[in-house]
Formats: sequence, C-alpha cells, structure tokens
Amino acid sequence: MPTKAADRSLDRLLAEHDTWLTVDRGMARNTLLAYRRDLRRYAAFLGEHGVRDPKKIDEALIAAFVEQMKTARDDEGRPLFAPASVARALVAVRSFHRFCAEEELLPDDPSDGVEGPRVPQGIPKALTEAEVQALLGVVTADDPAGLRDRAILEMLYASGARISELVGLDRADVDLADGLLRVLGKGSKERVVPIGRSAREALAGYLERGRPVLVAHRGKRTVPPGDAVFVNTRGGRLTRQACWKTVRTAGERAGLGGRLSPHVLRHSCATHMVDHGADIRVVQELLGHASLSTTQVYTKVSPERLRAVYDAAHPRAQAG
Repeated sequence: MPTKAADRSLDRLLAEHDTWLTVDRGMARNTLLAYRRDLRRYAAFLGEHGVRDPKKIDEALIAAFVEQMKTARDDEGRPLFAPASVARALVAVRSFHRFCAEEELLPDDPSDGVEGPRVPQGIPKALTEAEVQALLGVVTADDPAGLRDRAILEMLYASGARISELVGLDRADVDLADGLLRVLGKGSKERVVPIGRSAREALAGYLERGRPVLVAHRGKRTVPPGDAVFVNTRGGRLTRQACWKTVRTAGERAGLGGRLSPHVLRHSCATHMVDHGADIRVVQELLGHASLSTTQVYTKVSPERLRAVYDAAHPRAQAG
C-alpha cells in the first residue's frame, strides 16, 4: 500500500497509483498499459496549463481535459479520439483521483462530477451460422500454417475466448480428451472453457501435424520461453497482431469484407448459444464476464429468436 509520504508531487502520486493498479488490483497488462497512456496524456495536459500542484486540480480543469480530447482534430478535420477513447481516459483520471482521496493523499476527488461523452454501444453484428460455416470452409490447407489457422478460427468460435486468451494458451492448458481449456482472463482470473468436437479435431490435427513442424524451425534462434499452443513460422509464440491478421484474411476470403475480427467470433459464439437456448449465466461463465449485464449486451437476442419465442409463448400472439 502507498505511504503517505511528504512528497505529494503529481509524478509521485501517479507512480503510487500505478503501483496500486499493478499490485493491489492485479490489473490485466493491456488495461494497465491503456491507463498509463491516458494518465500520461492527462499529466501532459496539466503541465501545459502550468499545474504542478495536485491540490490545485479542480473539476473545471478535468472537464477541460475531457473537452480538449473531444474536440481534438487531425489535419483533415477528423476527430483524433473516438468517444470510447475519451470515456476510457476519464475512467483512468477518475481512478487516479479516487485513489488519492481514499488514501488521503489529496483532500478530495475533483473528478466525481465530471461527465464523459455518450458512447454508442457499438456491438458488432454477429455472423449468421451460415457465414460461420462459409468462414471455416475457406481454411482447408493441410500445411502447418493452414492447420494452425483452421484451429485458431475453430477455437475462437467454439470457446468465445478473447484473442489474448487464445494466444496465451500453453500446451498444459489444453485437455483434448475432455475438450477443456484453462484460460487466463482479465485480471489474471482463470476459468475453464469447453470446446466441441469440431474445434477439438482441428486443434488435434494442428498439434499433431502442424505445430511440431513450426517448432522445428526454431533451430538455434532465440525465441520467448514457454510452451505456446499457437506458434509462428519461426516457432515462437504467435502474437495478437498476427492472430488478428489471420482472422481478417480468412474473413476477406469468405466474402465478409472488413466485418470479421476475433471479437466478432466471440460475439457470434455467445449469440448463437443464446439463440439455441443456453442460459445466459452459463454464457457469462463461458465468456469470463464479471457482470451479467455485460453478457446481456454481448448476447442481444436476435429479432428472429425474439419473434419465435413471442409467438410460441404469448397467449394472444396467434389470436384471430
């Protein structure tokens, strides 16, 4: 826990807040990096306004920071920051000031009354089941990279895993016999995720005939330690960016244009399960959501499913 030292400069308080996020909250790496970027931008803004003393930060100054991000434009007049990016930055700023107030490092929290921009839900449209079949049908190559790419697509759709969870899998995390994965989600929380027959078969084929060939390419090259499930052509762990590119390329080949991303496959997995009658709390557990409300957003019931259930359940749906 932070000490209430005499040094309460802005840099010192930001460093203590960062330690709290890392150690006490155990924040996921990607989220932590986003908080750091946003708070560096906030500190730069304060410096531009000549504010060095954290006690002089007030609600109007924080609101001005938010407004600056909302109105920032590039050379062609386009917004530099999406509403979601502005909202996320305000969350980071609020976290910092709340921490300082609760730890009595500053007398109060000036961010409490600052309002952020309205953020559109931006929920991606799920693929239809026919589109998923078409997508999986375009990755048929039997070479090591093709076997890997097929397994990636099958696994993302079967498990609803996040891309970071998928590329973070080690071989010890996979139980092919029982069709189970142990994934490390946000906040370093572990959960067990089942996968179906198609995904198991694709993963088994890759592990038996694809991965050994790719790993053999390591030779004497230096690669990151670990026993990654998904590896690149040099035998090292596949990156999020490379996995994302694999998904996007397959989507283009399947005629989905720019619609496809790993997140769309995660959303499609959840939506199709709900459409087929899965309990939303089971889907919550599968996706690793801390809040049921998050799952309800991801698994918005399709209009067709809503109509079918209504017609079957409402006593006057077919009246007359």
